Amino acid sequence: MRISELVARTGVPLATVKYYLREGLLMPGEATSATQARYDERHVRRLALIRALAAQGLPLPRIREIVRLLDGTDESLFVALGRAIAALPPYPPDDDAPEPRDCPRARRVLERLGQLYDPRFAAVAQLERALAALESAGLAMSDERIDVYGRHVLGIAELDLDLLPTRSRDATVEAAVLGTALYEPVLTAMRRLAHQHLAARRFTEFFPPGSLDSPVADSQEQQ
Repeated sequence: MRISELVARTGVPLATVKYYLREGLLMPGEATSATQARYDERHVRRLALIRALAAQGLPLPRIREIVRLLDGTDESLFVALGRAIAALPPYPPDDDAPEPRDCPRARRVLERLGQLYDPRFAAVAQLERALAALESAGLAMSDERIDVYGRHVLGIAELDLDLLPTRSRDATVEAAVLGTALYEPVLTAMRRLAHQHLAARRFTEFFPPGSLDSPVADSQEQQ
């Protein structure tokens, strides 16, 4: 397809597409003349990825880092996946530190769960900060909560990895990045809705839908 078709397919303005090409975020098309090039589905997917990451607030250098990993490096797939996920927020305050710091709170949690502890993983520092915030608020991560959270989160992670495409390295990394960036808000919302569902059953009297005393019916009458 020509660049005009690429713009029409993706909804990305022409000036933005050309900017991504200049910055190396979008791979060049196949040259058909001195001033024209042909683009394909890879360009459509790459633009969708860039837009999704930009919508999550990722700065351009972070998107460029992910794109570099997609375009291929000498690193193993495991390392490439780790680097790609580390490019997603939230970022540790000492993200540029030459050596990763030990994270004792996160280490305790991961050791209890029997999971890999490596402070080079960005999520280890993220977990450490979250646990420290709990402590500062006078709360704690009990062993019961660790065990239940860990068991269910591991199940979610296993499903995520099982569903990753394996047809190519870039497809695997791209799906992992998009899945992390876009499914995590879904998990947060579903957890809150589960709280609401259970709280309604435990802490309020049940009103059948359509009842005159139903909160839903009351809200509908007010509209």
